[in-house]
Amino acid sequence: MSVEYGFYDRLSAEFPSQIIVDVTEVCNLACIHCPHPEFKKSEHYAKRYLDVELHRKMVDEVREHGKGSTQYIRYTSNGEPLVHPLIYDMLEYAVVNSGVFITLTTNGTILKEKRIEKLLSSGLHMIDISIDAHTQKTYGTVRVNGDLAVTHANIHKLLEIKRRINAKTNIVVSYVEQPENKHETELFEAYWNNQGVDGVVIRRLHSAAGGVQSIATGMRASQSTETRYPCLYPWERILLNPRGELAFCPQDWVHGSVLDNYQDVSIRALWKGESYKALREAHKTNTFSCHQFCGQCPDWAQTRWPGEGRSYADMVQELAVK
Repeated sequence: MSVEYGFYDRLSAEFPSQIIVDVTEVCNLACIHCPHPEFKKSEHYAKRYLDVELHRKMVDEVREHGKGSTQYIRYTSNGEPLVHPLIYDMLEYAVVNSGVFITLTTNGTILKEKRIEKLLSSGLHMIDISIDAHTQKTYGTVRVNGDLAVTHANIHKLLEIKRRINAKTNIVVSYVEQPENKHETELFEAYWNNQGVDGVVIRRLHSAAGGVQSIATGMRASQSTETRYPCLYPWERILLNPRGELAFCPQDWVHGSVLDNYQDVSIRALWKGESYKALREAHKTNTFSCHQFCGQCPDWAQTRWPGEGRSYADMVQELAVK
């Protein structure tokens, strides 16, 4: 498909089609494809948690301006959301007040029965558990500090309780395909489809906007003869991070994509403002002298524009109308 890069299909010039909410910097794993282990040693890390009032402001703004534009709010990104002490209240507030589909991405390691009951009772529309392995050996390699037996037990308990109480929450499992686990991809898909989950997501490996140098180096080498095309993100999403900042890239671990403090501005004003216009023009013209964070990032080739193949957004859209 030939793409005219810009706003079309689910992409709206009025308001982001995706709001990514990073509620904490804290994580209990050290996955090999994630910058978090190095991030914890950097000056950027301070064990922050998103302020509840800023979260409320975001939900209220989505309710006011996101109707017809925002496809979903997704709780994910640089930490494990379930360690936020008020995450259940935040999710419930979003479900009740936003008017859009609400999703949570978790590593599933602390998804015990009481937490499961809270999540399902909140009315959450989708839970996505990142697993990235089919066997304990591979899980131990990829998801350092985790135990696949524990994660499996938690997910099976989640599925059991969902069936028992007839909860409407969709359960999805996901898998970042990479050299260490590629031999297990088909087994992973077959196993979880047989368990009755609502979706199995196989994600393409990315470098976290250059944050994992070993991955970024390989990607840049493979792209040496490719013509760069625009990354989808400036037309699709905005991120609210634990500092209370709005940023344009959910893979940003060095605060290179921060636009403003959410205390001082609205999502709508930023989305329609000059900063985003300049960013989109830089991507269209492949001129990044004023956008060095994007210029050094090799992950542009991993984003799928609408119509270029099945995406996470397509799956959410299907689940939302079930």
